[in-house]
Amino acid sequence: MRIKQISIRGLFGIFDHLIPLNIDERITIIHGPNGFGKTAILRILNSFFNSRYVELRAIPFKDFRVEFDDNSRIEIIKNTETSENAEKNNIVFKFYQPYSEAVYFSLKPPKIRSDRGFPIVLEDSVIQEMPYTLKSLDNHIGAITFYEQALEIVDNLSSSNLKSQEAIPDWLEKLQSNINIRLIESQRLLNFVPNRSSRRSAETPSMLSTVSAYSDELAKLMQDKFKEYGTISQSLDRTFPVRVVKQQSSADLTDEQLRDQLNELEANRSRLIEVGLLDKDEDSEFQIQPQDIDESTKNALSVYVEDVEKKLSVFAEIASKIELLRKIINNKFAYSYKEINFSKEKGFVFTTLYQSSLSNSKTLLPPDLSSGEQHELVLLYELLFKVQPNSLVLIDEPELSLHVGWQVQFLKDLQDITQLADLNILMATHSPDIIQDRWDLTVELKGPQK
Repeated sequence: MRIKQISIRGLFGIFDHLIPLNIDERITIIHGPNGFGKTAILRILNSFFNSRYVELRAIPFKDFRVEFDDNSRIEIIKNTETSENAEKNNIVFKFYQPYSEAVYFSLKPPKIRSDRGFPIVLEDSVIQEMPYTLKSLDNHIGAITFYEQALEIVDNLSSSNLKSQEAIPDWLEKLQSNINIRLIESQRLLNFVPNRSSRRSAETPSMLSTVSAYSDELAKLMQDKFKEYGTISQSLDRTFPVRVVKQQSSADLTDEQLRDQLNELEANRSRLIEVGLLDKDEDSEFQIQPQDIDESTKNALSVYVEDVEKKLSVFAEIASKIELLRKIINNKFAYSYKEINFSKEKGFVFTTLYQSSLSNSKTLLPPDLSSGEQHELVLLYELLFKVQPNSLVLIDEPELSLHVGWQVQFLKDLQDITQLADLNILMATHSPDIIQDRWDLTVELKGPQK
């Protein structure tokens, strides 16, 4: 089930937009002037499918419609005026399917907390469940990241509270679970992280570089894969002698085919060493001479080949993603004489290729990258490692902090990523350099007719 078209009426009380998605190409670009609602459309879509109803209420519009490739559709209708049949500030979800009656669910307005400095409307019970850090955000607001990430936590609390008070219909839960949406914000360089102590009241907010957080996260992913590789290896090695004895000779497997398989395994192993998933083993290479292969060794080697293929298959997906990330990043970072590699211990490993009299160190920490380099790395990492296959990824202003040369290359890189990671993209941009000659992928937002 995929989204094929989005439409909105009365956005900010002004704009009506129709956005058909490019189902085959899997990339759709929204283009238009500031203030026409590009970001708002992405946020509405993200808010509905991820049950972020607090944010959904905050954006002014009359109705929002999402049409799917099975000819069903969902309408989100805001009641902004009181009437006999509708309470003010209600939101109604109406779902239409072919040959079925429409079903709907009314999201009732929460109580207004006018006595709090925090700019969000919440139920009393949600306020009481908020951690100390968020309840005291009145004193910490300043960085936009605080607001955005606090809003996400509050939305989760609000959604849990809503589910405990109102019976969410099965059709709504099923619809939201069938469509995976991830929004990649324009502000993506910092994470809001609570530093937890033994006392809950002592929690204090801190900011963490996103590229540092993702470096640690990738290291953990690589370590987990290596542990899985070790578990499979132990299991196969334990039964290897028995399976060699029981292996039937294969007349179809020639000596040349066996050597080709061994060479392919070594090439794969070298590839995994190159991206940091395997440790270098000087004894791993095989030099098999034609006279060394007889019927008994052929049987043993054929079992060995099958075993190693099973072991190395653990790394197939993550290796392909690391390779593509490495290729794109090193192509971009070459201009500043930087290079990225990877390790199970550190995740991202940055080195400078430039000899400087000011420093003898060739190693760089993730925060040492420029803001543009961090933006690019964070965006690519999220696309490759943090999004489920067949998701619709919403990207807001990918051109942020990128110079023109990187913008020109961005769409081609994005196409490679969508193919590898099996993603659909809806992107909002001001930049014609991002679009290049692909105006066929672009929907231009226009103002009301005068």
